[in-house]
Amino acid sequence: MDTPLEPKSKLRRFAPYIAAIVLFIGACIWLSFSDIGKTLTVERRNLNIGLVQTGRFDDFVRLDGQVQPISTIQICPQEGGIVMERVVEEGARVKKGDVLIRLSNAHLDLEILNAEANLAEKQNFLRNTQITMEQDRLNNRQELLQLDLDVSRKQRSFQQQERLFKEQLNTREEYLQAKEEYQLAKKKQRLILQRLDQDSIYRSSQVEQLRENLDNMRQNLVLIRERKAKLNVCSPADGEIGLLDVELGQNVGAGSKIGQLNDLSDYKVIASVDEHYIDRVRPGLIANYERNGQSYQLRVRKVFPEVRNGSFRVEFLFHGKRPDRIRNGQTYYLDLQLGESKQATLIPKGTFFSVTGGSWVFVLDADGRHAYRRNIRIGRQNPKFYEVLEGLEPGEQVITSGYEAFKNREMLTIK
Repeated sequence: MDTPLEPKSKLRRFAPYIAAIVLFIGACIWLSFSDIGKTLTVERRNLNIGLVQTGRFDDFVRLDGQVQPISTIQICPQEGGIVMERVVEEGARVKKGDVLIRLSNAHLDLEILNAEANLAEKQNFLRNTQITMEQDRLNNRQELLQLDLDVSRKQRSFQQQERLFKEQLNTREEYLQAKEEYQLAKKKQRLILQRLDQDSIYRSSQVEQLRENLDNMRQNLVLIRERKAKLNVCSPADGEIGLLDVELGQNVGAGSKIGQLNDLSDYKVIASVDEHYIDRVRPGLIANYERNGQSYQLRVRKVFPEVRNGSFRVEFLFHGKRPDRIRNGQTYYLDLQLGESKQATLIPKGTFFSVTGGSWVFVLDADGRHAYRRNIRIGRQNPKFYEVLEGLEPGEQVITSGYEAFKNREMLTIK
């Protein structure tokens, strides 16, 4: 007989449909939270939406500039020593040559005493040498006179013996002996004259060398005394003491940096500019700023080529009239003019640029419920607007807030 079939349960009958629905819902949820999905739902209140419009584009960049002295001079003592007195304090106005600090150096005092003692010793030696030379000169003159007398006597004796020898009144030996003695006396005279000449040259050279040594020692003593005067550290120029980093009793080395002098004959302004503008900023550009209701101008003097932390430095000088009571460290808000103003298609500035680099943007449709990714091209920018070169039309709306949460999406649903 046939076996009766049991009816299938309703749960087993609808199980495939339930599983399909669950899978569909899970897929939708996964797509809505996954970067692989192309669409994302966002809330309008979390977005900044800007209007594309046609208007005047002012090509400038806004900067924060800080006033600085036209130049700064490092204060470095030429001689080291112990700080005995601080004559001025930081912020004081000084003139060139004013004493800033006084130092003491016992070793330098000892050098001066030694130099003076050596100089006195050399002077005494020179005097003694000159006295000795004068005595030698007198002795040499006396010796020369004695030789002249001896030559004269030998000459008379030789002449007398020569006459006698011609008359055959003496022997030949007596004649020859007188002749030889006379010739020997003349030779001795020549040798003594040569020796005296050499001694005179040597003594003169010795005295000249001693005098040169004395002059050098005098100059050395003058220099050492000048070094002593340099223990008073003086201001190298007119200005304001910006820094004086010394304390009483401190041992300061020669050439060490102990302070800074600000030259207040003029001022400059230093500002940091975003590296985006490094190819457009050049010397000669004009920057405008307002202070106390009046407008002033600055001119770019120098552009520093080094980029640090995404910015580079620019140095400005005042151009034309300048504000009263300029103070070191003041902040001026500058508008640096990079080019001429012109009519252009504009969108408000926003944080989206940090993600897209201006190459694309989300554009809202007519009803404002969806936004679609669109490639655009942005030119110049100022603190308020980007200049749109292509990709957008006036009247359209774009999302200008940050794109970090949906930078990989193609479409946004706005609710």
